[in-house]
Amino acid sequence: MKSVAFKDVIKIGRTHWQDATPVTLGQEFGGYAAQLGLCERSITQALEAVFSFAIGGPAVGTGLNTHPEFGARVAAKLSARLGLPWVQANNLFAAMAGHEALVALHGSFKMLAIALTKIGNDIRLMGSGPRAGLGELVLPQNEPGSSIMPGKVNPTQVEALTMVCAQVMGHDAAIGFGASQGQFELNVYKPLIALNVQDSIHLLADVMHSFTRHCVAGIAINPERMEAYVHHSLMLVNALTPYIGYDQSAQIAKLAHANGGTLREAALALGFVTAQQFDEWVNPRKMLGEGLPTSGENRPMVHPSTSPPNRPDASQELQRLLGQFNPHAELVQRHLALIALLDWVRGGPASAQSCVQRGAVA
Repeated sequence: MKSVAFKDVIKIGRTHWQDATPVTLGQEFGGYAAQLGLCERSITQALEAVFSFAIGGPAVGTGLNTHPEFGARVAAKLSARLGLPWVQANNLFAAMAGHEALVALHGSFKMLAIALTKIGNDIRLMGSGPRAGLGELVLPQNEPGSSIMPGKVNPTQVEALTMVCAQVMGHDAAIGFGASQGQFELNVYKPLIALNVQDSIHLLADVMHSFTRHCVAGIAINPERMEAYVHHSLMLVNALTPYIGYDQSAQIAKLAHANGGTLREAALALGFVTAQQFDEWVNPRKMLGEGLPTSGENRPMVHPSTSPPNRPDASQELQRLLGQFNPHAELVQRHLALIALLDWVRGGPASAQSCVQRGAVA
């Protein structure tokens, strides 16, 4: 997994938008992959309930004027024809009046949109600059530049990603309201729910594929900028706390900040440690947590290559999760199409037909 290529790329961590203790870029990207993995599992789990549908329950769930085996037989036929695990809902009253399964599924999509927004914004901020921003990452140049400022390259892929995520969150609000409108024995907001769920699937799949191909795969690092941030960070003083305590460590950081000097200079000026002790105790590599190299102080802080062809690209796992997002889209689309189609055939809202015509049928 290519995130291993980032394991030696030490950078400054940040909390509250302020400097914090060091992390590796591999740790950050590993966190992103774990977030997306959690979303992937949530979507997969939510899909199970989506395949249970209200067949054989007209008109209010009692099965009136319907053969007692109609629902089960239709579900079996659909499963055989489509290769999908269709089943008749255990409770037809709940299945006709409510759409909790789709609410839960789209809730997983919203969860994914939230995670993607965080990931996209992190990448956008780390790539800000190139001179007056953080400038830790070098984002691919997908466009010739700004229409008014020559040479200015904007993070358009991140912007597209986060706009889609905002739309998905809006869809979720509409779906939640629509699903709440199942008064008595029927929810007539099926077209709204189906259309918005399907739109979210298409939008997320398209934008994640584009973001992976045109941004994540081509991300490079700026070693000099990362190393400078780590070297000048006041938060390395945390390495001294176990030896001299919190109060004296805080005095060192405050003096260094006030004078514009280094932690080492401040620590020696205050007499709290010797030069040998400081050099031994303050080592960014030893502040990275268990499971990461803590020896080999002479190894470079960051990836030594500065030429774009050899710079490590983003985590392979992150690319996989971003680029292969497809929550059984065909299966979901067919299910949503069936919901709208059944409602239309039964004489429900005319908008169900337009929902199907706009692409609900896979």
